[in-house]
Amino acid sequence: MRILAIITGEYGRRHAENIRVHAPGDWVIHVWQAPSFYPPVIDYPEDHLPESLPGEAEGIDLVLAFGEHRGVAELLPEVVRRTNARAVIAPVDREEWLPRGLARQLRRWLGAMNVACVTPKPLCTLTETDYNVKRHRVAYEDPLIAAFASQFGRPSFDIVVDPETRDIAEITVNRDAVCGCARYVAQELMGVPVGDAERLAGLLHHHYPCLASMGVDTDFDDTIMHISGNVMKKAIKDQVVDYVASRYIRPGKKAD
Repeated sequence: MRILAIITGEYGRRHAENIRVHAPGDWVIHVWQAPSFYPPVIDYPEDHLPESLPGEAEGIDLVLAFGEHRGVAELLPEVVRRTNARAVIAPVDREEWLPRGLARQLRRWLGAMNVACVTPKPLCTLTETDYNVKRHRVAYEDPLIAAFASQFGRPSFDIVVDPETRDIAEITVNRDAVCGCARYVAQELMGVPVGDAERLAGLLHHHYPCLASMGVDTDFDDTIMHISGNVMKKAIKDQVVDYVASRYIRPGKKAD
């Protein structure tokens, strides 16, 4: 698969580097450093594109829009046209980078070009079949996006617990977050008591650190960073829940 990652700063740079290092060997990753500043209204997207985009001559299968300015989204239809791309992933990790109205418009623009487009909010909710928008999940069908999401998106783990020590003995990362956070969390959780795993996963997620927005988003009445952290914690919890003892409090009784 031939991929073009569009970046403008550290957010996209980290994503692109993690993909380069851990992608399947037959993936070809191109990166375009887009402009960081745009006028309030972009009348001619071609004025903000280089004479030749990376990978344009060979053609691109999938475009990853990791820009830190809403203007990048407005360039995407022209990028798709020039590269003959067949699918686009445009995450919403910060509302100011891709406002919800522009995200809907982008899906319409690209849909009219018969190009698949998903706008996961946040990016680490993407799977092979669906992604988060607001508090619900949206289904999609596209083999290119699904192939990407089989490797990068909503974190997925297999965890082995030592039955004697009840410590985490082995962690396999089935699907990394695009930023690499899942691999980091897995590395740091090795050997910790299973009862502490979920809590530590949340702390490690913030220490990485996550680059999603810390402002309260009205779609969630919460920060997107917090939503992302909960995704990570749930992925760990689902693997260790059978090993964690539950404690119950009986009202009106003293504890034994």
